[in-house]
Amino acid sequence: MTTDSKSMIQRALAELLETGSVEALEPLLSDGFVHHRPDSTSSTKAEWLAAVQAALVPLAEMQVEVHHLLADGDHVVLHSRRRLPDGGPEIVVVDIWRIDGGLVAECWEIIEPVAQAAAHLVWWETAER
Repeated sequence: MTTDSKSMIQRALAELLETGSVEALEPLLSDGFVHHRPDSTSSTKAEWLAAVQAALVPLAEMQVEVHHLLADGDHVVLHSRRRLPDGGPEIVVVDIWRIDGGLVAECWEIIEPVAQAAAHLVWWETAER
């Protein structure tokens, strides 16, 4: 299952970037799909697909460099660097996808702007110091 799961995530990302549409992504998500963020917010399948579609317009020229695509059991981890052209902002993203019954059931996503990464090395220090 891990090879099939990795291929599914890789194919979904490629189609999303090539077409600029979430249409290829929608059938890969279970009806009960949940997208989780570090701030404890979550979105349903419909909410997340709408947010991704809306983001594709300003990010149409985004370059995605996949550093790692790993699978273990029912989880697939994607570590990527994403850049906007012409010196635009750059982020590092880690997505963890849980596959259930051949569909993506959950995703956890962490995004870190590259320009702020050094400041996060001492995350336990308050900003007022």
